[in-house]
Amino acid sequence: MRIDSHKHIAADSDIHHGEPCITGTRIPVSMIVGSVADGMTFDEILDAYPQLKKESIQAALAYAADIVR
Repeated sequence: MRIDSHKHIAADSDIHHGEPCITGTRIPVSMIVGSVADGMTFDEILDAYPQLKKESIQAALAYAADIVR
């Protein structure tokens, strides 16, 4: 079952120039998607950004998939 990205992603003009970020962080969706594209595993991303959860990464990927549809 696909995660609801809207619960995990926010775009606020005062945070990271309005770029979609994981809610409660300044970590942009594009950084997460780029990290996965570069071959990083979920565990590697979670180690690099301990404020994230597995659901955050899934939400970023779901958000990206929705955008390209």
